[in-house]
Amino acid sequence: MIQESPVTRASLLVRLRDGQNHAAWHEFIELYSPMIYRFVRSRGLQDADSADLLQDVLRSVSGALGRFDYDRNQGGFRAWLFTMTRNKLYTFLSRQQAQTRAAGHSGDPQLIDQQPDRSQALEDEWEREYQRQLAAQAMETIRAEFEARTWQAFWLTAVDGLPAAEAGQKTGLSTGAVYVAKSRVLARLKAEVECLRAEE
Repeated sequence: MIQESPVTRASLLVRLRDGQNHAAWHEFIELYSPMIYRFVRSRGLQDADSADLLQDVLRSVSGALGRFDYDRNQGGFRAWLFTMTRNKLYTFLSRQQAQTRAAGHSGDPQLIDQQPDRSQALEDEWEREYQRQLAAQAMETIRAEFEARTWQAFWLTAVDGLPAAEAGQKTGLSTGAVYVAKSRVLARLKAEVECLRAEE
């Protein structure tokens, strides 16, 4: 089962119900658009189709928020958003498949493979996108707390996967200092993620 989003604060959902609260809607779009886009794009859609589908999901969310009752015990907002996104994706792919058949083609095997299943695997993919989005948000929040070389050492080793010695050469830090920098940033990053979880 999909766990509730740490970054979907109940207060944001309440503010979103006010159709005139543009700041809340902007915050929602900042939080969820990249995640939804990457999720549908990973199912094999072209960029333009992914962007169109994202807009379709956002329109549906906007229209349905007034009817959404925030209850974590009933699956929560992120589970609701996943269901809405999955259904829109399924409808889009089914429509494309029907158009292909109507045009006299037997069907594109790749398109058939793109059909979203309703299995745990699709939910797991959604969860991975969510975790990626959460990490990006946490990193954006904490980056200014560190000196440029410290952040670069963290990034080169933890994200790019370079050995500490090579990261040290690129940053002008000793290998030991690179390990310390990576450790400091990771510890702060973990704390920020926990803080985001606590905001729920």
